[in-house]
Amino acid sequence: MDIPYRSALIIGVGPGIGASLARMLRASGVAVVITARRVEPLLPLAVEIGAIALAVDASKPADIALLFAEVETRIGAPEIVIYNASAYLRGPIADLDPGKVKNALEVTALGAFYAIQQAARKMIPEGRGTILLTGATAGVKGFALSAPFAMGKFALRGLAQSAARELAPKGIHVAHIVIDGSVRPTSEKDPRDGSIDADAVARSYADLLRQHRSAWSWELEIRPWIEPF
Repeated sequence: MDIPYRSALIIGVGPGIGASLARMLRASGVAVVITARRVEPLLPLAVEIGAIALAVDASKPADIALLFAEVETRIGAPEIVIYNASAYLRGPIADLDPGKVKNALEVTALGAFYAIQQAARKMIPEGRGTILLTGATAGVKGFALSAPFAMGKFALRGLAQSAARELAPKGIHVAHIVIDGSVRPTSEKDPRDGSIDADAVARSYADLLRQHRSAWSWELEIRPWIEPF
C-alpha cells in the first residue's frame, strides 16, 4: 500500500470504517492503536490484526490528552490520526433532551478539536503527519429530525477546513471525508450495491495518506454509484 507513515491512532472504531481502516494500515506495516468508549468490543479486532486497543471518552479533553500520552508510550507519537467518532441523536427539535444534544456535539465536534490539538502538538515539531476526519452528508446539508448530528458534522467540517489552512504550511495534511451514504462492513454482501463498502472507504483514505504535499486534498466525498436515498 506504500503508506509513508509508521504509526497511527484511530479514535472511534466500530465494525465498519474504523475496522477497515485498522486492517488496511496494519497490512501496510503501520503500528496502530484503535479506540472506542469501551475496549471490550475492540479486543477481537486487536488480536486479529496485531493492534493495541484502548478505551477513551472522546468528549473529555483530559481523556484525549492521556490517550495521546499512552499512544506515544506504546508505539511512538502517532504520525496518522483519524477521528472517526460521532454521536447520532435523532428526534423532533421540540422534544430533544438538551443534555443529550450537548453530549452529541461534544463527541462529534469538540472531541475532534481535542484530537487535532494533541496531534498538532506532536506533529508540528516534526514537520509532518496526516489528520483525517470522518464527516457525513449531514455536514453539508441538514436533514429534518437530525439537528444535533448536522450541528456536530457542520462544526467538524469547519474545523477541518480551518485546521487544513493553518497546519498545511507546517507540513501537516488535514482532510475531511464526506461519507455520503450508508456504510456496510465488507463481510456483509449487498447485491444491489446501494451501500458503501467499508474496505473501499479505507482504500480512499489510503489514497489521501499517499498524496504528495504539492497536491493535497482538504476534502473528499465518497458515495455509492447507485443512490436510492
